[in-house]
Parts: sequence; C-alpha cells; structure tokens
Amino acid sequence: MVKESTAGMEIQLVAHQPSSPSPSTSTSSSSNPNHAPPTPSWWESISKARAHIQSLSALFPSDISLSSLADSDRPAISLLQSPAAFAAVSGALSSPYSGAGDDPLCHWLYDTFQSSDPDLRLVVLSFLPLLAGLYLSRVVQLGSTPSLAGFEAVLLALFASEAKLRNGKPVLISVPDLSQPSLYHTPRVPPASLSQPTVAVLSDPLEHQLAVKSTKRACIVAVALDCYHKKISYMPGWSKLDLCEFASAWAGQNCSCRSEFDRDKESLSCFENPSGAFVDDTEYLEDEMEKLGIGDKGVQNGESMENGKPLRGARIPLPWELLQPLLRILGHCLLAPMNDQDVRNAAGEAVRSLYARAMHDVMPQAILATRSLIQLDKRARAVARETVVRVTSNPSTPSKPRKPEILLASK
Repeated sequence: MVKESTAGMEIQLVAHQPSSPSPSTSTSSSSNPNHAPPTPSWWESISKARAHIQSLSALFPSDISLSSLADSDRPAISLLQSPAAFAAVSGALSSPYSGAGDDPLCHWLYDTFQSSDPDLRLVVLSFLPLLAGLYLSRVVQLGSTPSLAGFEAVLLALFASEAKLRNGKPVLISVPDLSQPSLYHTPRVPPASLSQPTVAVLSDPLEHQLAVKSTKRACIVAVALDCYHKKISYMPGWSKLDLCEFASAWAGQNCSCRSEFDRDKESLSCFENPSGAFVDDTEYLEDEMEKLGIGDKGVQNGESMENGKPLRGARIPLPWELLQPLLRILGHCLLAPMNDQDVRNAAGEAVRSLYARAMHDVMPQAILATRSLIQLDKRARAVARETVVRVTSNPSTPSKPRKPEILLASK
C-alpha cells in the first residue's frame, strides 16, 4: 500500500509541474557518475529563488505574505533565515492532514529540492527535522497508511541525492591499531611489521529505492539526516531545536536514568532543602524530579511528557543506523560554540533521554555514545559556570592582562 501511494505521489508531482523530474527520472539520470547539473548563473539563481518564494507564498492565506523576501539580494538565504516563513511552513506541516500525496506544500518541497540552486536546497533541509519527526511519529501512531506519500517523496528525493553522491560506494573510516605507537609518535625508522590502519564500514552502499518500505524506513530517514548534518552549520536555530525536541520524544524514556550523571553536588543546585544544604538522598531527588514532571510519571496515557508538557512526536523504534546521524547532529547542537543556549539545553535533554532509552534497550554502542556526549556537555557547562563566577566575583578585573611592572634598582 505504501509503495502504491508513493508511486502515486510521483505521478501527481509530474502532473503538478511537468518541468520537474520525478524521483525515478532523477535517479535514472544519476546512473552516469560524471553527470552533474549545471551551476546556474547569479541572475538565474535569484530569479529561480524569487519564483519559488512566490509559489510558496501562494500556498498560505492572504494574511501570511512572504513576497517581501523575494525582493532581497539573496532571496533563498532570506527565506532560510526568516522566522515568519519557518513558522508558516511549520504550521502547515504540523496539520493533521499534511503529508498526503496531494499536499501542495510537499509538492513545493520536492520541486524545490530538485532545483540546482544550493541555497534553495538548504531551505528544504531546514524543514527536514520537522518532516522526519512528524513522519516517523505518525507511522508508529497510525500504522501503515497511504496518507504519508508526500512526506515519503521528499525523503526519497534526499535519499536519491545522497545515493548519487556516493556512487554505489560505502562510507569507510580508518581505525588506527592501538597496539602501535600513537599518531603523534613517529619513529625515525618505521618497523617493517607496522600494520595498516583497520578500515571499518561506517555506512553500506546505498541501493536505489522506489518506495519507503517498512524494512528500509530507518535507512532512508538516516540518510536524510546525514544530508542535514553535512549542512548543519547553515541551519537556523529553530530547525535544530525541532530535531532536539523530536529526539526526546522518539526516545520516550523519561525515567530516573536520565539524571544518572547529574546527581553530583554541582548539578543538584536546584534541589536544595529549606536549610540551604545540598541533599544527596535519592528519594528526595526523585520526589523533586517528579514535581518537575521529568520522573517516571512523566508518561501519561502513552504520551511523553517533559516539564508537565507533552513532547512533540511519539516513541519510535531506534535502530543503530538511525541513531548514528541523530547523535552526530545532537553533538553539534551540544558543543558548537555558535548555538543558542536553548538549543544546547534541548540537546542536553535529548541526549539524556536517548541514554535512558539505550540503557533500557541494552544497546552498548548507544550507551557509550550518549554517555560520552553527556560527559562532554557537563564539562562544557562546568567551564562556562566557572567563567561566569570568576567574572562576577571580580567585576573590576580588566579583560586584558596587565603588563608586569619592571622595577629598576640602583646600584
């Protein structure tokens, strides 16, 4: 049923805009590895971006106008960084009737990604966390349904683009042999028996997919998230925030395991008793966490809760192939210096939820990866806290170190 619905989406896309290629035709053209779309000129790129913005603005009511974004010098970048545009598209995608084969917004996302303009592709990628989050959550909640062909067509377009770039080759990484000297120690005369680095397969070769089958769903979404991670430095903060919120909902594990690494004295500053002393008692900590809505009772009626509010999305299966790109994205959200504090906080909550989920599912790789991210997050927050304390305790301390005074003693 899913295959027929996705194929129907492709036919409707062709009927919607004859000039845009269908997923099958775009993938067939990628059989030649030397074939690459021509780079548009400066004026052609601006004209194409303005046309796409006008077509997007026509999908919304008259009180939501995005036409002013087309008048800028870089229309596609203005659309990418516009909070109004992101709010309008997010509201339309979050509609319970979105994602169907005849959804005009899914048509727009699909046609825009098929463009050769890299800035327009960034606009489509910025909505991937919301689209993938809604798609995976609805598949779990609604089961097999033909109403998600629009979402699947966009995901397949991203998958086909990445498959074209990889050209049927796996993604490999080199793992050094730990029995040999470190990478920073180079002997003058290398031994003849020095072994070569071990080559590990990070991702298997991608096979062409005509439809989103249940057995390939995690792989297709993972490849789409990998495309997002490659361009994550261009993504706005609200796009990263969407992914962090959906990651917490996908984990669906709000038990006390989430705070296992936050039970030290520094992390318990918000759990003080009336006398002002820190309390290390586990029962008191769990009671206070329950009041904040992050304990075991944070799951009500099958809906994930955090801080008393329902999380976006639903608990989904999380195989390792889907967790890998998800954790790489969360690592960027945690540690990149230019991210906003709300993005870092949301990423910290998501990593802790995924750690609790990995502990309950007994996934060694996920446990090791999430524990590492939690420790890195704690160290970064400790350094930031020490910096704030040092600056506030000595407000008169100059920003630049003073030069040492030189005292001349007479003989």
